[in-house]
Amino acid sequence: MVDSVPVGRRERKKAATRTAILDAATALFLDRGFDAVTVREIADKADVTPKTVFTHFPHKEALVFSDEGERHERLIAAVRDRAPGTSVSDALKAHYLAEIAALTTEPQSQILALMNGTPSLIDYAEKMWLRHEDALIATLTEEFGLDEPSDEIRFYVRFALQIQLMAAREADPESSVAAGFRFLDQGWAHHNEGRCY
Repeated sequence: MVDSVPVGRRERKKAATRTAILDAATALFLDRGFDAVTVREIADKADVTPKTVFTHFPHKEALVFSDEGERHERLIAAVRDRAPGTSVSDALKAHYLAEIAALTTEPQSQILALMNGTPSLIDYAEKMWLRHEDALIATLTEEFGLDEPSDEIRFYVRFALQIQLMAAREADPESSVAAGFRFLDQGWAHHNEGRCY
């Protein structure tokens, strides 16, 4: 009998369960703070078991960053699908600023405030963001027609990802993003000559 259930119905049920868990977690986190809420409380509010919560979200922190997959796809697409003549740095600059701007809208601004007040979420967010490194390296390696990524590509990607992490905490993220990519693209030469940007 179970095998006769259409895949579409099964997927819809899974999606509904995931949404219920996310809604319950978000409401509890915003009301009481991340650390004060247990997975059992989230499960009870969503009318599921704790095991079901972990089936959909392997870590409690993942409940706050449920759009990780979408963020990953947007980052890679920003580079892969950029307009002809647009540099990788310019594509990433535009992408970072759009992502940071989105954090100022509701409900993202509430989630951002929750994250900034919770050290474990800050740590998780940074590690999550840096997990995009390999995919971005692979994208650039393919674009440049290389069999293996060069040291330059590896360093560029690592530093470029750090720019977004730093800029997201600044009062003027646009200036920080611009400074970060200016430094990345032009290097330390001006400082060696005793000049500043």
